[in-house]
Amino acid sequence: MKNKNYEITSKRIWDGRVDSVDNFYAFRWHQWITLMDLEEDNLPSNLEGIGFIGFCSDEGVRKNLGRTGTANGPDTIREALANLPCYFTQDFRLYDFGNIYCHDMELEDCQKMLSGAVERILETGLYPVVLGGGHDVAFGHYCGLFNHYEDGNKDPRIGIINFDAHLDMRPYPKGSSSGTMFRQIGDMLKDRDYDFNYLCLGVQKRGNTIDLFRTANEYGAKYIYARDLLDMDMWKLMEEMDTFIQRSDRIYMTICSDVFSSGFAPGVSAAQPLGIEPERVIKIMKHIIKSGKNVSFDIAEVSPRFDQDHITARLASTLIFAVVNSVAELKGMDAGV
Repeated sequence: MKNKNYEITSKRIWDGRVDSVDNFYAFRWHQWITLMDLEEDNLPSNLEGIGFIGFCSDEGVRKNLGRTGTANGPDTIREALANLPCYFTQDFRLYDFGNIYCHDMELEDCQKMLSGAVERILETGLYPVVLGGGHDVAFGHYCGLFNHYEDGNKDPRIGIINFDAHLDMRPYPKGSSSGTMFRQIGDMLKDRDYDFNYLCLGVQKRGNTIDLFRTANEYGAKYIYARDLLDMDMWKLMEEMDTFIQRSDRIYMTICSDVFSSGFAPGVSAAQPLGIEPERVIKIMKHIIKSGKNVSFDIAEVSPRFDQDHITARLASTLIFAVVNSVAELKGMDAGV
């Protein structure tokens, strides 16, 4: 029986300009995407490239009292990705594994579905790129990584680098929301006596209570304020990244779109008048990927209903473009341009 909370992506979402039908280096992503069904019993293995999966939920945003609308984010991001040019070789492929929906189910069950989807994508050999959805996408995404990489009772040592104006370490007596994920992860790891390696970049005081900072300190989380991220010398900043990366065997990288100022990202759940600059974020992301430890990426809280001229969706596509090309380059599958 087909799961009503999962759908294969419609091909009409991946549509755009065609400059050539036979010259690969004139291709755009919509010409190179392969639609996949996660409900197939036997998915291929040993694939090289990217596996997209959408998390169409804003239930966590609603529970966190944010502006809802992120459930429509994944397909809007796909539309912005469709016309991007292929800057990788033909050995590097793009696959779309569809959308998970949070219809008539608890958020925690939706996160479990995402966790299983991320595991299946990893089993194919692909690098997962998860399209949110609220930032509660992070808990399901991380659990998928954890389940895939944990070997017996050995700590998989997955560090988290989160670009976010908020620490997202609130208590969760009423369950998951888009403001609780990293505390949930910290508690899950603490129960297993594993290390919690969490770094939040772009934090703003106005978006976090003193108690949240105390919680972060108690859990051993690291954070860099938005103003310091903007002012810090790049060499110093990369040294900070390297110090954190060395503490982990793998790195999960996640972006909440509200880390950027509303001039760059108006279509988010919690708009920020001030925030960090996308170009600096791209430099940091590329540095993280070049470490060879980064295993996946997601971007959350793109809300089309507030997104004037699709600015935020286009920013998301630009960030994903940088991630995909950096992963291809690391594998020696970039076009060399």
